[in-house]
Amino acid sequence: MMIIKNKGLIFALLLFVLVLQACTDDSNVDEESGDSGGESSAGGDVTIGMAEDPITMDPHGSNDSASSQVRRNIYEPLVFQTVDMELEPALAESWEAAEDDVWNLKLREGTTFHNGSEFTAEDVKATLDRVRDPAVGSAVAFLFEMISEVEVVGDYEVNLHTEYPFAPLPSHLAHSTAGIISKEIIDEDYQAALDEAGMDMTAEEYYELRAEGGSEYEEVSDQLSEYVGQVLGSETDGTNHLMLESRSAGEEVVTRKFEDYQGGERNFETVTFRVIPESGARMAELETGGIQIATDVDSSSASRVEEGEDTELVEKESVRMTYLGMNTQKAPFDDVKVRQAISHAIDREEIIAGVYDEMGIPAKGPLAPDVWGYNEELEGTSYDMERAKELLSETDVADGFSTTIWVNEDPQIIDTAIYIQEKLSELNIDVEIEQFEWGAYLDTLANGEQDMYILGWTTVTGDADYGLYALFHSDSIGASGNRAFYSNTELDALLDEGRSETDEDIRYEVYTEAQEILIEEVPMAYIFHNNFMVGVNSANISGVDIDPSGAVRLDDVTFE
Repeated sequence: MMIIKNKGLIFALLLFVLVLQACTDDSNVDEESGDSGGESSAGGDVTIGMAEDPITMDPHGSNDSASSQVRRNIYEPLVFQTVDMELEPALAESWEAAEDDVWNLKLREGTTFHNGSEFTAEDVKATLDRVRDPAVGSAVAFLFEMISEVEVVGDYEVNLHTEYPFAPLPSHLAHSTAGIISKEIIDEDYQAALDEAGMDMTAEEYYELRAEGGSEYEEVSDQLSEYVGQVLGSETDGTNHLMLESRSAGEEVVTRKFEDYQGGERNFETVTFRVIPESGARMAELETGGIQIATDVDSSSASRVEEGEDTELVEKESVRMTYLGMNTQKAPFDDVKVRQAISHAIDREEIIAGVYDEMGIPAKGPLAPDVWGYNEELEGTSYDMERAKELLSETDVADGFSTTIWVNEDPQIIDTAIYIQEKLSELNIDVEIEQFEWGAYLDTLANGEQDMYILGWTTVTGDADYGLYALFHSDSIGASGNRAFYSNTELDALLDEGRSETDEDIRYEVYTEAQEILIEEVPMAYIFHNNFMVGVNSANISGVDIDPSGAVRLDDVTFE
């Protein structure tokens, strides 16, 4: 077995020094009142400590939470999802299903992009056409693949034609990767790609060719795929309350307030997203005021933040599921009984208690209780080591085998892997744990070389379609989400039916049947649904919120 050593002593010493430093400065404390002694003021600077580095600024370039946390503040969607997962107008003032396969959206007028250009229906069309373009190869194309045409009705009105009726489309339009990008920068991105590919063609000519389709378009699209996205990977142009100022990969992203933002007054002047991977270092920075917000507070640090003199904990039940994925196209994980045995060998309650300090609930299946389509009557896989041994004895690897579990750099994920490593040893399964940097981790998993791996999926839209289609449909194999490389024609048919059915009761039955298959087939061992927690330096700011997808909301931030 692999032993993973930590650097706890180093960070304990660092924390000791920082705490001493914090204790020497009480100049901002009003001893009479016990607070800062003044009213909340505008014009402050916010620094957010994040565990992971954003992969790209391109909304269509990745679907990771770190990139989303930054981009959602730069790009504004058509539909806004509140912290209670309710849908409200954003760039679209209204939306309705005009026909079974047509959604009509009336757009907000008088909105400008960061570059000063006016927001119109053309920007909506350019954005939704781009995310569906095979040349872009977007990992989130599955969210919008049902859209067959974006029809510009007027300057501030569009019709979204779908290949089939699709009830949860408004929820998909509220996804962080659905933020509207200015047509100007999209044109720039395509033109740069065309030039670099050596094609004598303008961006507009490429759009015309794309609309026509055919073999010539496919040929050009294939050549373009190597170059598209380079501009939008590092430059931005949205309508939301933050503008990109600079980015230092692996270190920080600096943004500043967009003065012409029309969604309400904001009190901050700048927001800096700093990458601080180690949890103890993030907590120390939070306590000393080096950062005002710390994301990804793990359960072992929760009480420290909650009990801190100048810190408070913001906690929310999540729509996230953490799982042990198994590559169903590699032996022995192509045998369902091997997968079932591994799932029965995992005591979910023990992981939640021992690793996560009770900050979560066991997962019966892939959907969290707050996701529409979750069926509380479903029975998950119980912890039963005897049953696990019995199942494994019926396979070609009855005497055990050697394998690997891949993990990222999250300490609690590593601890979870060590726990599973020890449990599987009781089945004579010898597990080696391999650790990856976050960006490389996602890329490598998409290539399908893994045996087992631990990852999480957040059903951001709150609808079963997003929680199941991306993780299990055969069309989503790879970077789109299905990193278990699972394929089941019966399940595919159910997930396709769930997307197109408009009757809510029938949809519910369809997704119940789909979950039953997934609990039986076990392409992954569903482990738990954790709570999301962020720390706030309450001596500096207030009004920080977090939603069930784990995103920090800055709308109501005020400064002390």
